[in-house]
Amino acid sequence: MKRTVRTAVSALTVAGLALGLGACSEAAEKAADQVDKSVNESYEVTYEVTGKAVESIDYHAGDGTAMAPKVETEKKPATPWKKTVKLKGIMPPAVMPISLDPSDLTCKVIYQGKVIKEAKAEQAMAGGCVAVSPVVG
Repeated sequence: MKRTVRTAVSALTVAGLALGLGACSEAAEKAADQVDKSVNESYEVTYEVTGKAVESIDYHAGDGTAMAPKVETEKKPATPWKKTVKLKGIMPPAVMPISLDPSDLTCKVIYQGKVIKEAKAEQAMAGGCVAVSPVVG
């Protein structure tokens, strides 16, 4: 009798593992599909910078790769400054202003009319405005 119970329990365990692994495989496949979609999808953001004495503005303009985006620079831009760019997949939108007087400096990243990242004064110069790609979420 014990042998029959042990065999039945073993069979159920194996069946449970097979079903569990099948579900994990399906979840992994869905995750891979989502990553592929995110990597291939493109999106537009608008960068805005305001303030006095802005010396330069660096920003991701869409060239390069997600892990090594090409940074473009505008020297001595007139403010308020605004630029709309098309980025790819998981590439993070980023704008980094440099100002001689950061007290009134502001940078923003806008996606579909909503501000997804904003920084002011010293924070705007220290790290700029770097957001997570909106197609990742």
